[in-house]
Amino acid sequence: MFPPADDPPDLAIPPNRGPLPVRRNPNPNPNPRAPSGHQRDPRPQGIRVARAHRGARRGSFCTMWRFLSGSIAFSVLFIVVLMVMQTKIRVPEQGWSFLDGIKSGKSLKFGQGSLLRRFGQRNGLDHLRSEMRIGVRRPRLALILGNMKKNPPSLMLFTVIKNLQGLGYLFKIYAVDDDNSRSIWEQLGGQISILSPEIYSHNDWTTFEGIIVDSLEAKEAILSLMQEPFCFIPLIWIIQEDTLAKQLPFYEKLGWEHLVSYWRSAFSRADVVVFPDFSLPMLYSVLDTGNFFVIPASPVDVWAAESYSKTHSKYQLREDLGFNKDDMLVLVVGSSFFYDELSWDYAVAMNDIGPLLSKYARSKNAGAMFRFVFLCGNSTDGYNDHLKVYGYNDHLKEVASHLKLLPGSVRQYGMNSDVNGLMLMADVVIYASSQVEQGFPPLLTRAMSFGIPVIAPDLPDIRKYVVDGVHVVIFPKNNPDALMRAFSLLISNGKLSKFAKAVALSGRLLAKNMLASECVNSYAKLLENVLSFPSDVLLPGHISQSQHDAWEWNSFRTADMPLIENGSASMRKSSVVDVLEETLSNQLDSGNISNSETENDVLTQLDWDVLREIESIEEMERLEMEELEERMEKNPGIWDEIYRNARKVEKVKFEANERDEGELERTGQPLCIYEIYNGAGAWPFLHHGSMYRGLSLTTSARRLRSDDVDAVDRLPVLNDTYYRDIFCDIGGMFSIAFRVDKIHKRPWIGFQSWHAVGSKVSLSSRAEKVLEETIQEETKGDVLYFWAHLNVDDGPTQKNRIPTFWSMCDILNGGNCRTAFEDAFRQMYAMPSYIEALPPMPEDGGYWSALHSWVMPTPSFLEFIMFSRMFADSLDALHMNSSQPTVCLLGSSKREKKHCYCRVLELLVNVWAYHSARKMVYINPYSGQLEEQHPVEQRRGFMWAKYFNSTLLKSMDEDLAEAADDGDHPRERWLWPLTGEVHWQGIYEREREERYRSKMDKKRKAKEKLVERMKHGYKQKPIGR
Repeated sequence: MFPPADDPPDLAIPPNRGPLPVRRNPNPNPNPRAPSGHQRDPRPQGIRVARAHRGARRGSFCTMWRFLSGSIAFSVLFIVVLMVMQTKIRVPEQGWSFLDGIKSGKSLKFGQGSLLRRFGQRNGLDHLRSEMRIGVRRPRLALILGNMKKNPPSLMLFTVIKNLQGLGYLFKIYAVDDDNSRSIWEQLGGQISILSPEIYSHNDWTTFEGIIVDSLEAKEAILSLMQEPFCFIPLIWIIQEDTLAKQLPFYEKLGWEHLVSYWRSAFSRADVVVFPDFSLPMLYSVLDTGNFFVIPASPVDVWAAESYSKTHSKYQLREDLGFNKDDMLVLVVGSSFFYDELSWDYAVAMNDIGPLLSKYARSKNAGAMFRFVFLCGNSTDGYNDHLKVYGYNDHLKEVASHLKLLPGSVRQYGMNSDVNGLMLMADVVIYASSQVEQGFPPLLTRAMSFGIPVIAPDLPDIRKYVVDGVHVVIFPKNNPDALMRAFSLLISNGKLSKFAKAVALSGRLLAKNMLASECVNSYAKLLENVLSFPSDVLLPGHISQSQHDAWEWNSFRTADMPLIENGSASMRKSSVVDVLEETLSNQLDSGNISNSETENDVLTQLDWDVLREIESIEEMERLEMEELEERMEKNPGIWDEIYRNARKVEKVKFEANERDEGELERTGQPLCIYEIYNGAGAWPFLHHGSMYRGLSLTTSARRLRSDDVDAVDRLPVLNDTYYRDIFCDIGGMFSIAFRVDKIHKRPWIGFQSWHAVGSKVSLSSRAEKVLEETIQEETKGDVLYFWAHLNVDDGPTQKNRIPTFWSMCDILNGGNCRTAFEDAFRQMYAMPSYIEALPPMPEDGGYWSALHSWVMPTPSFLEFIMFSRMFADSLDALHMNSSQPTVCLLGSSKREKKHCYCRVLELLVNVWAYHSARKMVYINPYSGQLEEQHPVEQRRGFMWAKYFNSTLLKSMDEDLAEAADDGDHPRERWLWPLTGEVHWQGIYEREREERYRSKMDKKRKAKEKLVERMKHGYKQKPIGR
């Protein structure tokens, strides 16, 4: 039973499928906050208007009412009637839609050519699969769910994720809130983490190769990914709802540009914004920054049909709407887009359907008759009869009367009527629009899902998915005779033929999973083009390996499928869109109140005059008091009081320049650990306390109200983004070592990357206590303590076959670590080519340091930095002198190439500590248990101690400093002088000589002044003259 017009019924069409935002007629219940008269450019970004094919009929799916019979008289009569209709139908004014300005003869298409061109240039993973590669772990992806409801969007995403897992991807699932499908998702990703505002900022998203975000409700996750160092992680945002799209025109009308810019900024963070059909990107076009993409596949129509069929009866619906049980009901549908001011197209496009009306709508057999129902336009409350749509129904009856059709044989219902009910009670569905759409028409999918035989024109996107005579009956478009023959195949003695029932059954089976395979393959291909796969990652399987061609209906138990509600198919009751609107409204209201108060408190000219007079009087009184004080005798007081006052002033000045409590707490501490970070997104991972101090690699990212060290300020070379990126954390170490006495005066020094906290391998309070007690008790020997060890996880490596140090280095550096290290080491020491230049590393199964998380004595640190500077310079020289200086051979992904030297320099401390005979101790970050690795006694005969001797390193450092001091640079871009202090004996002697000369000059001037006084005498000038 249809509800009254002022209470629109359930469409069972989700927002992303329905034509409501782009319909011909206005919304009968518009947003009360939206003013009228809004206008904008009729061709927003992302929408391409193309002229239709010359032979194609123009119009929309309501343009089906063009029927000319074989006789000229019939044609003239019909056209005259429709011309009268055109003059009588009034279309009220409405707000802007993206169909404004689209004229007859043009079609509407969403263009995504820029993304397709970019993907075409990358060619997926074909070039990586053709190269030699050593992968040990699966690519990791984070999946953030906006909601965990059992609905079609969740079914689509679940199917995609499950098949991507089959290709080799590893997923970690997060969710904004909990819901009834949590157990289903846990089948894929194990334990699901529920995100809260506190947890958003405590996730190290850099551990993932990419992030997939579902729904607008996960907007807060997008905001947390807009800060460094997370802003470069590939992000795919899947949006399947039109909640925000419906509000965007109202935002512009109300002047809420700030809110539009807010959403545009969030959309621009995503590398790709994926929509399930081609209508949504048009609705969101105002937010398009060139990253919109469409993967046209969703089980929403099948879901809607199956859930509706379980709760409604075909014959009860017919009875409620006044149709007989034996009537042959033909539902005529078409394109989902409606064009304004194209009434003449309605008259032109009826040629195909006209003969059917003439033949079948004039006869009636045994109380049963053929009834043709046109589905187009929208219902309105402008008439008492809710079935009337701006007069279309009345004028259609007038046409039927002129053509001598039986009363009631032709009806029209709007798209905001019960579309599912009309399809369920129909016997045949005719898709009578010749407009070429992008993708398979969703109304056809839904009709096939109801098990209704379908007749459709020969359009490319229809031919692509169905077989003529098997799934649907196809006829050449704009051919009334062919349509008549196709229709006759489905009718036998006024009933559906066996052929029609077979077509309906085949169509229903096909529609259930028609787009599943294409959807999975499209997402797999999208990931290949968007993600960057590091050197240690196994490449996912080829798309052809995915043989799954069905949605995961069993996992979602179709018996429990909820009915899709009108306008809320995939949105929660409290949407993030509504929350933002309310917040902005409150801000605007408070702003208006403050503005009104400010207007009442505006100062007049009289107020300003009185204020100036008061200031003038106060100034005169102050001058008089100063003159009186100068004439009065004052006792300066005793010396102790003067001294105390001076000390108070100095104390105030010190407190003004004092840093934070951490600086005071570090006074007297034997150890300081510098935590290296490179963005505001890393702030929540940093510690506070006497043992830690931040080390920022960028000036703009320093924590507020902290005494963090600014690495760029201490080492100017880090101002260059190129060097800051290729050095990473060791660049911060270079800045600390540069004139270390000015910033670090403690016997022990340590470093820890913020990634250690994100990876949960940072020191616990218990481990910190053990470490502090150990370095205070054991003062003998040179020890390296580390707590983050090199590990290869998620890989197929067997436990009894642990990769060696150089093997893991090769894995992390594109297979070229040994070669690069050997060449850099050879150049650093000027070793001949016939001598082995790769320092041997043991294969004893012990741990090696990683993530720059270690502690050592300060003198040892300076020696390590001395070695590291020379090694980094040699590595850079090899890179610059290569045939391709712009290509990094130490990585395969874009991110690895940007941080070219980082992974080799991260492992450099292990080579230096091992071959310089330092004791290496691993401290468990949780329990604090100490365990020596690679004992020094076992290294005898393997260490290359002569190359790591401190005397040799100092001699090499002085040679380089002398060359830099003399301007004798070995190459145009010499890195070594830029990474730290340049000092040698000659500089020391020159500085000593300059100090001696300055001292002698000072003595000479003092002597000359004394002689001058003795010669001419010294007379004090009289006071007061």
